[in-house]
Amino acid sequence: MTFTPIPTLADSLRADFPILNRKVHDRPLVYLDNAATSQKPLAVLNTLQDYYQGYNANVHRGVHTLSAQATDAYEGARDKVAQFINARSRQEIVYTRNASEAINLVAYSWAMNTLQPGDEIILSVMEHHSNLIPWQFVAQKTGAVLKFVELSKTQEFDLSHYQTLLSEKTKLVAIVHVSNTLGCINPVTEICRLGHDQGAKVLIDACQSVPHMAVDVQAMDCDWLVASGHKMCGPTGIGFLYGKLDLLRSMPPFLGGGEMIADVFLDHATYADLPHKFEAGTPAIAEAIALGAAVDYLTQIGMDSIHGYEAELTQYLFQRLGELPELTIYGPTPNAQGTNRAALASFTAGEVHPHDLSTILDQAGIAIRAGHHCTQPLHRHLNAQSTARASLYFYNTLAEIDQFIAALQEAIAFFGTVFA
Repeated sequence: MTFTPIPTLADSLRADFPILNRKVHDRPLVYLDNAATSQKPLAVLNTLQDYYQGYNANVHRGVHTLSAQATDAYEGARDKVAQFINARSRQEIVYTRNASEAINLVAYSWAMNTLQPGDEIILSVMEHHSNLIPWQFVAQKTGAVLKFVELSKTQEFDLSHYQTLLSEKTKLVAIVHVSNTLGCINPVTEICRLGHDQGAKVLIDACQSVPHMAVDVQAMDCDWLVASGHKMCGPTGIGFLYGKLDLLRSMPPFLGGGEMIADVFLDHATYADLPHKFEAGTPAIAEAIALGAAVDYLTQIGMDSIHGYEAELTQYLFQRLGELPELTIYGPTPNAQGTNRAALASFTAGEVHPHDLSTILDQAGIAIRAGHHCTQPLHRHLNAQSTARASLYFYNTLAEIDQFIAALQEAIAFFGTVFA
């Protein structure tokens, strides 16, 4: 497959993102914090404005023109999300505030009502806190046991260790698709197959994959998948849960209130069909519609083109980082095909604290992340209190990587003088 070459893809799209034109400390912004949140194109910003200026109304129950228009746009966005990840049915897409809420929905609706003492939940040591803490709650309430897949020698998901943990006691496997710290792309299709062979359900945290590569839930055969809109050019406050239709139908409501009901009596109620059973109250209407616009935008570019371009960016990023002997870079080295890791790099620079590095880089207009990236157990496993992280998206360029490396070299040299 032929991908758009560097730097054409980014150059052709950067004008769509007004924020990329701003300056920080009188320096042009170089935004390398995309794993935390992505920037928003005009297509998304204009969609938000169009809703509030043109047809702001509540959805579903209104019969007037504005409500009908809002409902059509809101539900149309659901169709777009379903198609984007190749769900079998639009009813398999449940809007949530974010991926964290989507995971909690599964934890409280399915796991709390299904798991028994001694049942086992398999996670990995690289999980984001959002895919760890809800399962800690479940284990505490149900008596289920948590087990953790370790890292391989290349700091990737250890598939062999995973296989040794699986047994007839395994009822749930919940694994991240792409680690937000290590950048490794986990073999989720094989993870799902092996889990299903033991009769387990499988949830995939796709926050760092859905924005960057083609994701096909039918081919993957996961039972649930979660993602956040703000990492895929959409607004904050909107995410989604994908779940297999029969499985979602078997799960009780997570929250009660308006929208999720069929008939209500003083002492009982019946519930709406999917997906509305899990969408209590007035939803994030504008945000959902704008998420649909983000999906349109990404689809127009092409997820294969995005992934191919980012694979080339990743190769160059690691080439340049490799020129700095002071750095320890975590996660696997990218392969030539770009199939083993995403476009991010977490690193440390000797005794220099990542927060200090980030602060100095900010003075040069370069935005990176520093901290534990909501993966404290993983950082303990790596014997690193925190790391600095540069994460790329399709609107980043080779020139921005060069600017980042030059500023990073200056920062390391500065602290080397301070510590001397």
